[in-house]
Amino acid sequence: VQLQASGGGLVQAGGSLRLSCAASGLPFNTYDMGWFRQAPGKEREFVAAISWSGGSTYSADSVKGRFTISRDNAKNTPYLQMNSLKPEDTAVYYCAADRGVGWLDQRRSSRPNEYDYWGQGTLVTVSS
Repeated sequence: VQLQASGGGLVQAGGSLRLSCAASGLPFNTYDMGWFRQAPGKEREFVAAISWSGGSTYSADSVKGRFTISRDNAKNTPYLQMNSLKPEDTAVYYCAADRGVGWLDQRRSSRPNEYDYWGQGTLVTVSS
């Protein structure tokens, strides 16, 4: 299984980025997908999750209204559209895949240890 995250970079505060995560080696359209981030010296933090069908999503309060998670099952790719970026969004962003339980359980989807596979991360730096 491979999850290849991309789309990170340096952006000014208020700007936008779209992260992608190319998935291979798993039945992508049966897995819930999540995005997490980890800033230097901090624990890995939940950002957003999406159900296997794309019909349900869940986001952390810190990004609601600014970040949108989506997926294209035909392309085996989840996305994270990030708008109105702030310096505190600076982190390495990781995508992850979870076999799930059939529906998007919000409590479960926010816990890193529930996920079966992880990508290598892509760095997002937001300058003030």
